[in-house]
Amino acid sequence: MRTAIVKIITLTFSILIIVTLLGCNSKNKESNKAPQKVTSQNALSAVIDSINSEINDGDYGLIDRFMVIQNEELLADYKYEQDYETIVQKYDTTNHQYNFNNTYWHPYYKQTELHTLQSVTKSITSFLLGIALDLNEDYNVSNKAMPFLTDYDTDFLDKRKQNISIEDLLTMRSGLQWNEETDHNDTTNDCFRLESSDNWIEYVLSKPMDTIPGTKFVYNGGGTVLLGKIIRTITGKRIDHWAEEKLFEPLGITDYYWKETPYGEIDTEGGLYLKAEDLAKIGSLFLNKGKWNGKQIVSESWVTTSTSPLLKDVKPQWRSVTGYGYQWWIPEYTDNGKTNIYSANGYGGQYLMMAPEHNLIIVFNGWNINDEPEKSTYRVLQDRIIPALKHK
Repeated sequence: MRTAIVKIITLTFSILIIVTLLGCNSKNKESNKAPQKVTSQNALSAVIDSINSEINDGDYGLIDRFMVIQNEELLADYKYEQDYETIVQKYDTTNHQYNFNNTYWHPYYKQTELHTLQSVTKSITSFLLGIALDLNEDYNVSNKAMPFLTDYDTDFLDKRKQNISIEDLLTMRSGLQWNEETDHNDTTNDCFRLESSDNWIEYVLSKPMDTIPGTKFVYNGGGTVLLGKIIRTITGKRIDHWAEEKLFEPLGITDYYWKETPYGEIDTEGGLYLKAEDLAKIGSLFLNKGKWNGKQIVSESWVTTSTSPLLKDVKPQWRSVTGYGYQWWIPEYTDNGKTNIYSANGYGGQYLMMAPEHNLIIVFNGWNINDEPEKSTYRVLQDRIIPALKHK
């Protein structure tokens, strides 16, 4: 039986709430202000209420959090309680951090408010790489990746592997042979095998080449693992320490968990846990082109490039024409390459989605890993929220 704790913040009190949520980010608030028609706001409120009702009815499966923020005002914040311990009883619940049906680790970290982000972690890893490159002018995305990844027992004789660039890893075009788009429990899935191995970097580097780097999009979390190691090589710091110094501390994010691999590296492909409120802060940082409280955390150019459809129609089997940037999905863009929506997506229903034209952030946490729901929260912004904002 599902019970829902519903908390909708009216606009009367939203400014006070969002100051707490976004760390008194007054300079950001001023820059993001945009007038909203009353009719549009009323239509949006009605749609939000409808979505919440459908979530409570089970149409979207197992949802833990739903937030809507516009112009840095918290319009809606819904929390839902799920009885995961009962739900997962019929599955293997071995206590292991990569057993996704174990409630000690998923979807919340040890019954705290920290929610697994899964592949949203990839987008944040990209952001942290951007900071590293901003601060180290000797390096850029054109650099070959392999010189950063020495001291591993692997075969570098294939010249194609030697030609993989940092940008190829960022855009999922490494050319490495990789199979990740099957069920996670499929033992032939490379992500399953990666997470079951001891030396993650060596596992990725041991994969043979499938094609020429930079020519073919293949979703590959192993490439993001390599990016995490490259950040460590450039900065001299493990990525969790780099993140704490360069991202979390400036944004006032004090509580997080990041999975560690057996060999002491950090899981940059899916291991980060954050509170929804703190994930929303990262959304605000992006809408403000990398700036927080007047300080440029990462260059504006990195944000723009990361969230642009550098690759177009990477998922022709999906309902919409989807682009891809630097570890960010672009669910909607114009023919001339203007980004209308960009998104960090994670397994089970983790979404941080931004619509820059509307100064809008949507956050979803969910845990739909065993059953496919009737409706997908991935489509909510495109199909429900934005049409309501355009209502006259």
